Amino acid sequence: MASMLSRLIIFPTPPSMIVPVMSVVSLVAIAGLGVSEILGKHLQYSKFWNLNSAKSSRKQIQLSSRTGMLVLYVPAFLSGVASFVLYPNHDLRLFLVKATLTIHFFKRVIEKPIEKKIQVSSRTGMLIAYTPAFLAGAASFGLFPNDDLRFLLVKSTLTFHFFKRILEVLFVHRYSGGMEVESLIPITLSYFTSSVFIIYAQHLAQGLPEPAIDLKYPGIALFVVGISGNFYHHRLLSKLRSKDDREYKVPKGGLFDLVICPHYLFEILGLLGISLTAQTLYAFSFFVGTTLYLMGRSYVTRRWYLSQFKDFSKDVKALIPSAF
Repeated sequence: MASMLSRLIIFPTPPSMIVPVMSVVSLVAIAGLGVSEILGKHLQYSKFWNLNSAKSSRKQIQLSSRTGMLVLYVPAFLSGVASFVLYPNHDLRLFLVKATLTIHFFKRVIEKPIEKKIQVSSRTGMLIAYTPAFLAGAASFGLFPNDDLRFLLVKSTLTFHFFKRILEVLFVHRYSGGMEVESLIPITLSYFTSSVFIIYAQHLAQGLPEPAIDLKYPGIALFVVGISGNFYHHRLLSKLRSKDDREYKVPKGGLFDLVICPHYLFEILGLLGISLTAQTLYAFSFFVGTTLYLMGRSYVTRRWYLSQFKDFSKDVKALIPSAF
């Protein structure tokens, strides 16, 4: 039954193994972040940016020697960097392999300094998180100029999604805390790699048989609803505080009277719209993983409001009105 349903709404799996593998990796990694949120290991931004620090002295996993780990990771990182010089004439697949491998070991090299809890402002952190994904979407118009309507819509919605986020960071959101670089790196890599592989999966789907049920137009409609609702509730949040106000308040208006994270709900709808437009395995995997993460994040957000505000109504759910 599941296999039959997938054939109706998802493009056939392309010959390349990288997309199915990354679909699983993306789903597990992003969903794992949601589980971590529920278990109390928060990504350090927004209202949770210093919560873990207050609970512990940060005696987490200790490596025996900084020098030893550098000896382990630096050669692999340099090998990745050297590959761009040794193999300059590459196709897109080889470029992605070299880039992801090099980024992986670069992250490992800088992880030890990150244990000193390097922090940036929330605005700077969010700009860093969203910009690479936006640039990946913008670059796709030049890398894949000869595409069909579906591919054009996928590139457009994905690029506009992150362009909107950048504009909100610059002109809408009011930030009160900081952001740890340790959290910034996985967030940035998640957005960037997901954007790259959504686009790459769509590129590989060119020429494959179309799904029996065409969902690109319902997907576009859902994307518009999602991105509009997300922006509206972000505007409501921004009006809670003046420019110099650092205190959190219980949000009101819109769907905030029903759920504490309606902006997450509409973000999920927007991502569902992108995945329906794409109709690829990777796009759906990214949607499911992100949904599970936002469910975890909204759950702990509701729990935080209950602990901070005595007048916070227990009837207000986390994400889905009257349900969750």
